[in-house]
Amino acid sequence: MDAGTMDWSPLWLSLQVAGSATLLVLPIGVLASWWLAHGRPFPGKALLETLLSLPLVLPPTVVGFYLLMILGRGAALGRWVNEIGVHLVFTWQGAAIAASVMALPLFIRTATSAFAAVETELLEAGRTLGAGEGALLVWVIIPMAYRGVFAGLALAFARALGEFGATLMVAGSIPSRTQTLPLALYASVQAGKNEEAWRYTLILSLVAFLVLSCVGAYERRVAIRRGDK
Repeated sequence: MDAGTMDWSPLWLSLQVAGSATLLVLPIGVLASWWLAHGRPFPGKALLETLLSLPLVLPPTVVGFYLLMILGRGAALGRWVNEIGVHLVFTWQGAAIAASVMALPLFIRTATSAFAAVETELLEAGRTLGAGEGALLVWVIIPMAYRGVFAGLALAFARALGEFGATLMVAGSIPSRTQTLPLALYASVQAGKNEEAWRYTLILSLVAFLVLSCVGAYERRVAIRRGDK
């Protein structure tokens, strides 16, 4: 198949899904990372940390099945969401939610490390001057750790762009509606369209390479600032 007849809708849909998933990850991930880095310990904190990291080790299809059960009409949340006119199962919005769940642990791990590197003396000084925890997060922690936040967002975006199993379970693989690049790649291979499959593969590989290069550059810069050679 030549380039003129190739279906590029999976690329634009993937960018839409990955971008939306990254926006979903940002507020939840920032709050969770701040809490993990500077929150007070409490019983069950270790268990909650484990739950937040669970999508990293669970098969994506398992995460997708959980989401399908939660968002489907058989669950209370799913019924309520459908009653208010929001349909998530077998939609690109559902794919974005599934991708955000899979991408969230990567962002949290990266941002938590960056937040933890902020000197506690600065935070204590801010508290002494009357600053609340929210003000410290906005005006001290994030400005000092913004490179780590950007690195976490880059990893989250790349993870969301390449998500396959969870999005397939929640959104299916409907051409021009929910068929993202990884799903289109699989469909191309199944249909024997190897040239098209190669194009999808190269696009995903290029994005992953660029993201990892940016994150690697950030980590090297941090290492130099800390005096590591």
